[in-house]
Amino acid sequence: MIGRRGKGSKPERDPEGRMTLTEHLRELRNRLMWSALAVVAFGILGFVFRERIFDFLVDPFIDAARETGRKADLNFREMLDPLTVPLRIAMLTGIVFGAPVWIYQLWAFITPALYRNEKKWALAVVGAAVPMFGLGVVLAMWLMPRAMIFMQNFAPGDTSMLVDFNSYLSFAIRLVLVFGIGFLLPIFVVLLNAVGVLRHETLGTARRWVIVGIFAFGAVATPTGDPLSLMVLAVPMWLLFEVAVLVCRVMDKRRDRQPANALADDEATPDDVLDQLGRIDDDDDRRR
Repeated sequence: MIGRRGKGSKPERDPEGRMTLTEHLRELRNRLMWSALAVVAFGILGFVFRERIFDFLVDPFIDAARETGRKADLNFREMLDPLTVPLRIAMLTGIVFGAPVWIYQLWAFITPALYRNEKKWALAVVGAAVPMFGLGVVLAMWLMPRAMIFMQNFAPGDTSMLVDFNSYLSFAIRLVLVFGIGFLLPIFVVLLNAVGVLRHETLGTARRWVIVGIFAFGAVATPTGDPLSLMVLAVPMWLLFEVAVLVCRVMDKRRDRQPANALADDEATPDDVLDQLGRIDDDDDRRR
């Protein structure tokens, strides 16, 4: 006789976070579903307020044209652009305002095997990552009119600029996402240190290569490629990385001072403590 399965018959999750391939795919599906729902929900709000967001995005272009004294217009080139442009604006709105949800879902999928004391970092990551992402977006919006002025000054003579709005919107979306995601770098550096993957010594050794990578990322990722955009993105990322290294150093020193018996029941013993305990046992065996 088949009955309803009780609560006690529900399979327990592996305490070490191990999952089968099917369970991983199911977990990924659930995380993507919640992320997509958040983006769609905020995207609907973005579509409702599309005219205000449209004016907000166009203002930097108009300010740049006024500053340079040049005639510049945005236009719809294709027949379907009046429909596709609001949809793209809605998508951008959903990604930006849905950031708290999809950042948390990304972190929750990557770290299913954390111990209880490490899982507290999930909320800390969301709490710190969302303002950092927002700071990147604000900096991108501050940079946008200045980048426009920089590019419009290269136009010869009394020529006018007739810009396709889809092209302009692609520029704005790329700039916002590059700055927002770029400012998440120090958050994930501290996070990897918190779960024991990276130590500050490793970060210090790789510092020069990280700096080169940051400037290379800024040169490739910024839509204009001009020196101003590169420096506005790369320099804050560099400074934030240095702050992250300093935070990791403080956390490592505090972790190293903790004796093995101060660990929680469900907390993994650090490797350096295990090595120290192993050396003590070896010394006792030699005395015997």
